[in-house]
Amino acid sequence: MALASAFLSSRFLFFSPAALRPRSRVSAHLEFPRPLEIGKHDPSLHGSVASGGGVFLGKLHGDSHDSQYYLNPNGAVETSSKKSDQENDSVPMPIILIDQDSDAHATIVWLSFGDRLGALLDTMRELKDLGLDVTKGTVTTEDAIVKTQFFITQQGCKVEDPEILERIRLSIIDNLLKYHPESSERLAMGEVFGNKPPKKLDVDDTTHVLLQDDGPKRSLLYIETADRPGLLLEIIKIILDISIDVESAEIDTEGLVAKDIFHVSYRGAALSDTLSQVLINSLLYYLRRPGTEEDSY
Repeated sequence: MALASAFLSSRFLFFSPAALRPRSRVSAHLEFPRPLEIGKHDPSLHGSVASGGGVFLGKLHGDSHDSQYYLNPNGAVETSSKKSDQENDSVPMPIILIDQDSDAHATIVWLSFGDRLGALLDTMRELKDLGLDVTKGTVTTEDAIVKTQFFITQQGCKVEDPEILERIRLSIIDNLLKYHPESSERLAMGEVFGNKPPKKLDVDDTTHVLLQDDGPKRSLLYIETADRPGLLLEIIKIILDISIDVESAEIDTEGLVAKDIFHVSYRGAALSDTLSQVLINSLLYYLRRPGTEEDSY
């Protein structure tokens, strides 16, 4: 873990709290009820309760779904979505989910691209070339969407180095572009490597940050922004530069948008109102900077 020890120190821990698993996937952007000024006593987070007992956080609007966004009583981020009138039925949405929470000993990767994925032997081979042990777990089909699950370990343990996690994500995207070139219009890396570049997202409109206490000892951080190579490392550096500890993560790439969830803490406790605002402001500033990491393709 060269990067974790030198660049990220020892504060990036990736243990496995089971509650942090959003399972309703949509192509969308997050629209909050008002400008985002999140603190522990923010009435927009604590005042409106959904029928299922969750706290209403905001609305999601996308090209294929409209959703409402909740934090359920167990601390999990959930959405309730309905399809809009105009479905994008040409090129399916590529989704790559790196799950650090569901298994205590392995990193789980979920991959889907409509019904177009084959055996994925090349993807497995490329991940093994990174020095990883890769086992393809299950292949399921739901509503004509094939979902493939990989279990990945490094020296018998789950992958904890964020640099390796980012290389896993980019390796999968690279293989999608290589064997399914039509995916380029739905992936950020398709701008350089694909046959048909994607529609460029407005990073100001796409970037949203949500921070909410998840008990007395940690806070739940949700980040949605335009995807780009190296994004995970950017986010981790911003967090650690404020001396905030990252305890776990779920890294979700949905087409052109990254939707990442972290459990964070400061000296073993949830973030204070002041520190929460500092973190939100820092993330919004750096993630919305034009041209960030353009040379990293």
